[in-house]
Amino acid sequence: MIYLKRFAVPVWEKYLLTIEEGARYFGIGENKLRKSAEENEDSDYILSNGNRRLIKRKRLEQYLERCTRVYP
Repeated sequence: MIYLKRFAVPVWEKYLLTIEEGARYFGIGENKLRKSAEENEDSDYILSNGNRRLIKRKRLEQYLERCTRVYP
């Protein structure tokens, strides 16, 4: 039998982040990030998996580089 070892991937190497991971990584509050994800469902940095919202890390980085303010 072959057993696969589970390993943790560092956040800076992940393609998709949860809202909680994204909030910690980008220094944005969870509520603000969650609200942004809900209001911008069609944006290129959000991936919906059922009722779960995931963040495309690199795409959100690019989006935030263009922003001067993150609105509530």
